[in-house]
Amino acid sequence: MNQRGSILLVDDEEKILKALGRALRDAGHSVVETTSPRSAQRFLAERTFDILVVDNMMPELSGIDLIREFVVSTSEHERPQILMMTAHATVESAIEAMKLGALDYLQKPFEIDELLVVVQRALEHQRLRTDYRYLVSERDEQFDHYGIIGRSRAMQDVIKRAELVADTKSTVLIMGETGTGKELLARAIHDRSAQRDMPLIKVNCAAIPETLLESELFGHIRGAFTGATTTKKGKFALADGGTIFLDEIGTMSPALQSKLLRVLQEREVEPLGSERAEKIDVRVIAATNRDLRQMVADGKFQEDLFYRLNVIPIEIPPLRERRDDIPALVEHFLKKHAQRTGRRIERIDEGGLAGLQQYDWPGNVRELENTIERAVVLSPGPIIAARAISVLGAAPQQPTGVPSLKLRQNIEWVERETIRRALEHAGGVKKDAAELMGISQRALSYYLAKYRLES
Repeated sequence: MNQRGSILLVDDEEKILKALGRALRDAGHSVVETTSPRSAQRFLAERTFDILVVDNMMPELSGIDLIREFVVSTSEHERPQILMMTAHATVESAIEAMKLGALDYLQKPFEIDELLVVVQRALEHQRLRTDYRYLVSERDEQFDHYGIIGRSRAMQDVIKRAELVADTKSTVLIMGETGTGKELLARAIHDRSAQRDMPLIKVNCAAIPETLLESELFGHIRGAFTGATTTKKGKFALADGGTIFLDEIGTMSPALQSKLLRVLQEREVEPLGSERAEKIDVRVIAATNRDLRQMVADGKFQEDLFYRLNVIPIEIPPLRERRDDIPALVEHFLKKHAQRTGRRIERIDEGGLAGLQQYDWPGNVRELENTIERAVVLSPGPIIAARAISVLGAAPQQPTGVPSLKLRQNIEWVERETIRRALEHAGGVKKDAAELMGISQRALSYYLAKYRLES
């Protein structure tokens, strides 16, 4: 299937420019044409393109010089693929163009079909560049290969619903407590869809400051605000043809909710500072651990946006409501982390497994995996004993059902030590420490205050 892309076409010969532009549009591409290299520089500063097709010999500025000035002011992942055309081909100019980052080199006169083939190859390279940074590594796997382990009736219903929706492009809203596996489910839905070969772009709305989130989602042009020294493609544009996963959607401000609603309604985005909207073809999967219906009732979430997102709702039950899944999850995480660490771990003893099944797991599957990973790493032998697990952050509840005070103390010790060591490794830089632990800076601030670790 041919990919479609946005192309900037630069040639000082207007007749050639119009003919090439018409052929590219007939092939389904979005094309901006200009006979002026200086105008081309303005276009490159104002918006993003997948491909730059530029003639070399032009009176105002040569193609080589245009490329040279452009690559100096942009990073590689922000650039379009570059194709050069010239009627004056030399080995030297070809080598120089390639060194500057040109993907291919066309000598005039050439056939239109040759250009279309080269453009398709350039689009494939552009997609590979995006895939390298954003696509998940697993492909064409079964749902349980993503860590979605569920033998309980509740989880089987979740998996069945996800399988049914994966074949469509309907918007999905995944609800569930923190740590239940909302991102894993979104990834599985994408990788079972017809868009599996296109990008899956993930955005944690709670982890990005509100002042930057709009730019992250929709992009911006150079000069749109203080510090916008280059044009940046937004996450929606990067996800074009694929899926965007909006995690923690309930934290989005009312102003951004309105802009997101417009994107969902119009299927187009307008980068900050731009006066031109860009059409997108994106499948939206949103996730939240908040009660959006209650937020709508409280006036904190737009009702229209809620109904736009809640086309196919999927609710993942907390682990305490599906304790039958715990043995299978434990077995899965034991194998995963034993293999990763090179440790020979056979099993957890019966007392330990019973204790894991009795604990309420407020952090859900994520907390269970962390507990098993710690047990694997610190176990002195091939069989993990119950007493070892109690030291690491999860222990059986007492027979009366009253939570163990020792358990709470152990969990707090693990949390405090994890934060202290992360800060130490990050040289005291909170942003880096939060990234090391896989939590938001807001969450880190909470724990720092809780354990009085602020310097």
